[in-house]
Amino acid sequence: MADDQVPPLESLGGQELKQLFAAATAWLERHAAYVNSLNVFPVPDGDSGTNMLLTMQAAMKEVGSSPEHSAGAICKLLSHGALLGARGNSGVILSQIIRGFARTIEKKDVINANDFAAAMVEASRTAYKGVVKPVEGTILTVIREAADAAMIAAAQHNDLRMVLSKTVDAARTAVLKTPSLLPVLKEAGVVDAGGQGLLVIFEGALKYLNGEPMELMATGVSAQALEQLEREEGWGFDIQFHIRGNNLDVDAIRDKIASMGESALIVGDESLIKVHVHAPTPGAILDYGCSVGTITNIIVENMQEQYIDFMTGQNTHPPVTSEEIAGIATIAVAPGAGLARVFESLGAGKIVAGGQTMNPSTEDLLKAINAVKSDQVIVLPNNKNIIPAAEQAKLLTTKKLAIVPTKTIPQGIAALLAFNFQSDLESNLKAMERAAHHIKTLEITIATRSVKLDGLEVKEGNYIALIDDELKGAGEDRTALTLEMLERMGAQDAEIITLYYGESITANEAEVLAEKIRQAYPAQEIEVVNGGQPHYHFIISVE
Repeated sequence: MADDQVPPLESLGGQELKQLFAAATAWLERHAAYVNSLNVFPVPDGDSGTNMLLTMQAAMKEVGSSPEHSAGAICKLLSHGALLGARGNSGVILSQIIRGFARTIEKKDVINANDFAAAMVEASRTAYKGVVKPVEGTILTVIREAADAAMIAAAQHNDLRMVLSKTVDAARTAVLKTPSLLPVLKEAGVVDAGGQGLLVIFEGALKYLNGEPMELMATGVSAQALEQLEREEGWGFDIQFHIRGNNLDVDAIRDKIASMGESALIVGDESLIKVHVHAPTPGAILDYGCSVGTITNIIVENMQEQYIDFMTGQNTHPPVTSEEIAGIATIAVAPGAGLARVFESLGAGKIVAGGQTMNPSTEDLLKAINAVKSDQVIVLPNNKNIIPAAEQAKLLTTKKLAIVPTKTIPQGIAALLAFNFQSDLESNLKAMERAAHHIKTLEITIATRSVKLDGLEVKEGNYIALIDDELKGAGEDRTALTLEMLERMGAQDAEIITLYYGESITANEAEVLAEKIRQAYPAQEIEVVNGGQPHYHFIISVE
């Protein structure tokens, strides 16, 4: 049938969007190795193709076998999964693209061409906002120009196929010109890997809308597929080590190791060189390192096994930490299992159990500091009462210990999100402190005694509210108190409100409160996370 005989596709529902994302994920899986080959520099947790694929897989796992027919509900699940499963710089930016897209259509059961275009524009805006120093010639350029093309196409056509086709064309053109915008790409003779990965995702989505045959990814992996994964080559090993010696020739060593693998990062001086490289086998590279000096701190990880673990849902390998990539260890204090998982997913190397009524000691913090290998350590106390113990630990360790004085859990999460794997200790401290400063925190708990403070009368057993660690409200109705405090905090001017619910709160109770907040703040994005913290029913982040 000719193109002009195909009726226009005017809308998509939730199940169609889920299949569209599945097709995009499947197409990215087929091209992940190629996207990896475009990398100029190594990125956390593997290469761009791998990171983006694992992020998409995490999104698909979240949506699972959901029967939802609402496009907004499906996209919300996809966004949550992508955010929690984001890997590396490219994966994090991709998660922000999905997040912005989902935010625009959150309340829609079906989307049309104009909805798609508006969601693309918000996806671009969210991605740019999530990067401290946006750089053109990257995935950011590709999403922006693709969104612009979608807006123009949607003004001319009501056919989603046509609009997505124009989006793909614009993304392809943007990818091809990335070397002209970013000199390092031109020098390496490649296009931007993240941008290429995004183009592949769009291509997979278009193939689905055009009805092209493609094996969509299932929630599990068949025995035959697993056998194929085990036979496939190309993932190789992630190899890291230090070379110590005298009069080391950094340039010569860099050239030699780069010729033996991919994604090579070799930095250092005449006495110490740090090596990070990917290669099919580690032996030759380690042998070469031994031939020029003494090698120490050797880490060899089988990326193929990690990938298989993820695909089969085992994922026995912990998230990559800031220490593994940047050489800077981050330690966070967290009061609940859910909150600990959040910090771990963001790269924290060690979690110290603690919070209100359970402040860790200086010794507890020192044990964590001494347990990490790096001599550069950042501690996130996440509670004003823990800051003094952290300061004391600073006096008792020989390591270069820095403290970001976070007073609440949301401040700590914001600070860790601002950590840049490519920056040094001082630059990261400034960025993390700045990020923490912009977060407002609301905590809801129960008064343990009656008190009158600053004109506020509190009765034992009342719900009480703390804003940025200061008592600001009390009442018998938890929902009413929460809404009153959010209004006082200026939540109407925020973009995201995140509820971390405690161990005494059920998921249903948390969702009931979240829905009340959505009704009060329809323009804001509302997220719900199981924090598992004791004592505090809710810890709420406003940003």
